[in-house]
Amino acid sequence: MTETVRIERAVYGGAGLARKENGAVALVPFALPGELVEIDTSTDELLHVLEPALTRVAPQCNHFGRCGGCQYQHAEYAAQLEIKRVILEETMQRAGVRDLPEIAMHIGEAWGYRNRVRFRLGMVEGKLGAGYSIRKTNEFLPITECPIAAPLLWQAATALLELAESDVEARAWLSSAGEIEFFCNEDRSRLLLTLLGSRAMPAKKNGFTRLCEALQTKLPQLAGAGVAPLDARRTSVKLVRAETWGSSGLAYRVADEDYWISRGGFFQVNQFLVDELVALVCTGRQGTIAWDLFAGVGLFSRVLARGFQQITAVEANPSAAGDLKKALATLGTQHRAVQATTLDFLRGAVVQRERPESIVLDPPRAGAGVEACELLLKIGAREIVYVSCDPTTLARDLVVLQRDYLITALHLVDLFPQTFHLETVVVLRRK
Repeated sequence: MTETVRIERAVYGGAGLARKENGAVALVPFALPGELVEIDTSTDELLHVLEPALTRVAPQCNHFGRCGGCQYQHAEYAAQLEIKRVILEETMQRAGVRDLPEIAMHIGEAWGYRNRVRFRLGMVEGKLGAGYSIRKTNEFLPITECPIAAPLLWQAATALLELAESDVEARAWLSSAGEIEFFCNEDRSRLLLTLLGSRAMPAKKNGFTRLCEALQTKLPQLAGAGVAPLDARRTSVKLVRAETWGSSGLAYRVADEDYWISRGGFFQVNQFLVDELVALVCTGRQGTIAWDLFAGVGLFSRVLARGFQQITAVEANPSAAGDLKKALATLGTQHRAVQATTLDFLRGAVVQRERPESIVLDPPRAGAGVEACELLLKIGAREIVYVSCDPTTLARDLVVLQRDYLITALHLVDLFPQTFHLETVVVLRRK
């Protein structure tokens, strides 16, 4: 059955909210606020746009709608930003966050911004193809383009697939892998490749080296490559041999600092806005002691060290923590890197005498968590800068922190154009 509904507003996740005749809520994908649309009442899928919004545009990618990666290519970029601003504000208000300052918007290029992509591998009419998953399924979607990725990354995928067509050994390696990941530096002059597999890789001696050398002739930017388990939680690591070639990582320059990113390590994916993000978090902050929690490879720590006498940076991931330790060591022995979860670190810190003037935290989508925020209240730093990639968990945590802190600045940094994801930087000052 079908029904005609009016889209009332956009909601986090990319859908438009409407009310059906029976009063039930419909979450309609690819529909914009104000549009009159026809939907399938059993699935809420969009069938026809009867009255399109003035901000509706033709998607730039041929795979938009089937691919699960983007949600907003059908909206002008200015409209995407307004949707995100409203969602952020409404999410805060519904959670009970008080006294919100005006949201400051920060934008970069809307296309070609990703410095890292992970493609699935699959067979298409007897040939290897690269792609993503079909929206709302785990089915393989072969693609011919990805406009949000840096052009070098799709160029690399194409070169690798072409190599597999002409090289039996290369085809065997890719057939054994489930996914491939590419990561490039800020000027796209260096590239890392990781094959991710769950099956035993070809055993021929030096085969991986020959694959990488052959690819480098097509792709001179290739600096290093390796093989890793597709999912270490479900896959026996013993099935995947530890193959490496070339560099184990690459240098990435941000805010006049060179960061070493080991292959597979986390780093911000928007190549055009990393400097802006660092400036928002670090500029003008100074004092004796600062903590950088969920520090990664030290994106903020390195710049904070210009204004603070001592930096303590905390990171749980072993690879990132190793890069972090090396980075801080070059800045002086007064700085320290701690390999631990933020929660474990804070539990120990509340009984210590050391008290920072400023705390920066950049947690994953799950947020810092209520217990961590309770511990932050006990520590009582003068200022907290909270970097978030999920407005729902951010709002939950801010409700706790607002018992002792005032929000003095709220920034929306659009690190993920064409998608529903948004990055937020919140500055809190102790009352």
